[in-house]
Amino acid sequence: MLRNLYLCLVTLSISAVPSIAKESSYALKENISYYSDSSSDAYLQERCKLDLYYPKNEKGFATVVWFHGGGLKNGNKKIADRLKNQGIAVAAVNYRMYPKAKAPAYLEDTAASVAWVFKNIESLGGDPDKVFVSGSSAGGYLTAMVGLDKRWLAAHDIDADQIAGLIPLAGQMFTHFTVREERGIGKHQVLVDDLAPISHIRSDAPPILFVTGDRTMEMIARWEENAYMYRMMLEVGHPDARLLELQGFGHAPGEPFYPLLLKEMNRVLKLRES
Repeated sequence: MLRNLYLCLVTLSISAVPSIAKESSYALKENISYYSDSSSDAYLQERCKLDLYYPKNEKGFATVVWFHGGGLKNGNKKIADRLKNQGIAVAAVNYRMYPKAKAPAYLEDTAASVAWVFKNIESLGGDPDKVFVSGSSAGGYLTAMVGLDKRWLAAHDIDADQIAGLIPLAGQMFTHFTVREERGIGKHQVLVDDLAPISHIRSDAPPILFVTGDRTMEMIARWEENAYMYRMMLEVGHPDARLLELQGFGHAPGEPFYPLLLKEMNRVLKLRES
């Protein structure tokens, strides 16, 4: 059943996630290269970095890997203020973009950065079993792809099912329109191939929460793609797929999404404990 989230609900304060939030001091490490080899690709060296904000002197904290939006053409990593001081780590990722890069570079970078977090967060006190992936618009597309199509993380010896939860905000579920542009396909011509999240629907994927803006205010067909993806996840028997529509908000609204992101992380972690 389609679940709409009304304005009075989406303005909940972050204090609604007490099991994550706690008193702590935090560290920020900036511009960490997430590819270990010394590539001769100057653009890769420039873009393939992440910022990591995490609780100091804490053990077992959860982490969200965050991918910015911008149509795979623009944008930069940023740690939202609403995600700070919440007892979690945030890894904000830069990745290569079009036209300097083309598919599948975006997905290779997504997987490499998520794999870096899995392999390094424990050394800083985090729990690698509590790594979530999220992102806005293009970042939502990357989130769904890396969590559903297992080949990208498998290249780094990581099983995508190790992800604690997927929380894409207004991501395309069909082949991304920038990938279509690379191939000379018009923005309004639908394409569903192996670079479409919907091509990788599976019942055993991590918990997934699809979030969009208001269907009447969102980017063209964005709600419809997410609604179709959600329905098909139910059809294959996925036990924990949900869809929320942020009524009254346009495309990929940072607010009120960030409190929902924290609430979803909290929900999944509580389910694991029960």
